[in-house]
Amino acid sequence: MLEVSNAPTCETCILAGGLSRRMGRDKARLRLGANTIVGQIRTSVRRMGWPIRVIRKDLVPRCGPLGGVYTCLKTTQSDAVLFLACDMPFLGIEVLNCLLDEYRSTPQPIFTSYRGRVGFPFVLPRWCIGGVVKQIDRGEFSLQALAKFLRARIIGIPQQLATQLRNVNTPREWESARKLWGQRKSKR
Repeated sequence: MLEVSNAPTCETCILAGGLSRRMGRDKARLRLGANTIVGQIRTSVRRMGWPIRVIRKDLVPRCGPLGGVYTCLKTTQSDAVLFLACDMPFLGIEVLNCLLDEYRSTPQPIFTSYRGRVGFPFVLPRWCIGGVVKQIDRGEFSLQALAKFLRARIIGIPQQLATQLRNVNTPREWESARKLWGQRKSKR
């Protein structure tokens, strides 16, 4: 007898369509060791076994991350999408597993929170596209506003995993990330 699973289908989407104004060059193509930042994120995420897509061109431009969120939700065949930013090279499977365990227990919009602000990574069911469209139409492009509008569940990231959420947005942050990367590699 064929067993049917009720588990939602999911994919991972790395948003890399931003302008990288503060960095002055494309963040997604910056290299840490042998990989770009996006390549490093892909390596971490592959262990989850979900399909991975990188969104470099938004269907609705100039909307911040919501343009990429809309693009992915509009084009996915999956029930839900795990959204990642292209500028988080230290993101590890531990944070993603925390998030996905929460989603599996209650399939609803779920955002992570650190230091009182929601952000990446987050999971949205495909049906959230209507809320994303409303936020874009209103000119409300922040993830904070989207989480509030969707009445998303917010989960805190434990302090010991906080370094995995480190963003690289400026040349100074890039230099700091390169030093940290080198320290991590030399300890192995």
